[in-house]
Amino acid sequence: MANPKTNVAPVDPVWDRICLEAEEAVRAEPLMGALLHQGILHHSSFERALAYRMSMKLASSDMSEQILREIADEAYTADPSITAAARADLAAVFERDPACHRYIQPLLYFKGYQAVQAYRLGHWLWTEGRHDLAYFLQMRVSEAFGVDIHPAARIGKGIMIDHAHSIVVGETAVVGDNVSMLHSVTLGGTGKEEEDRHPKIGNGVLIGAGAKVLGNIKVGDRSRIAAGSVVLEDVPCCKTVAGVPARIVGEAGCDQPSIAMDQTLRRCKGDQAES
Repeated sequence: MANPKTNVAPVDPVWDRICLEAEEAVRAEPLMGALLHQGILHHSSFERALAYRMSMKLASSDMSEQILREIADEAYTADPSITAAARADLAAVFERDPACHRYIQPLLYFKGYQAVQAYRLGHWLWTEGRHDLAYFLQMRVSEAFGVDIHPAARIGKGIMIDHAHSIVVGETAVVGDNVSMLHSVTLGGTGKEEEDRHPKIGNGVLIGAGAKVLGNIKVGDRSRIAAGSVVLEDVPCCKTVAGVPARIVGEAGCDQPSIAMDQTLRRCKGDQAES
């Protein structure tokens, strides 16, 4: 007797929502039909659609869309955590970016989301020892999106990079889960040292536009770095730092600053008033 479980289709709420939104978008704007069908509706899964989008954005005269798509398919099959992180990133952008109203927007249009997913492919290649291909993807991400993330950097899931212009993340940088950062952020070194030389960003951190975090320093969980700050020393958990050089100016103001996205010095939205 056949096992009835073998005939049950996998459930993927994220992919189902993306397809529904794409169908609605085609009805609302038929001129977008070709892009939406080729980018989403012609594919059987989120993984296939993401591989297609990455290959189209990163292809060049040096490497064809077909080769890049095969690389992405290989990576997603070998390591499902890559697309699990991509789903978490998608949800993060939708939840935190007030300009994002549908799941299809980051996948099709937002260079911050796309750049992070391209980095994840490069990082997989790096961990597989395929360093030249990883460097090639780093170059193409920089050229296509204006984002320069070294493939050896370690970045968690639930990442939101808003606007994403001029983001730089160095080779030995580590970024935790549920981190939000805005444009022109640098996670860099302080000189020509070759060892562990880049920042370690904790979980739930919010990094404002233009902030520079330099050196092998630690930024504690659920802290905030104000826009334009230059951080040269460790930051404790749940603090707000600001200035050049940055100094502690107060508490983070709420439990999840990277989700609240409140960059003012008052308490984050949704937090209870101080007694």
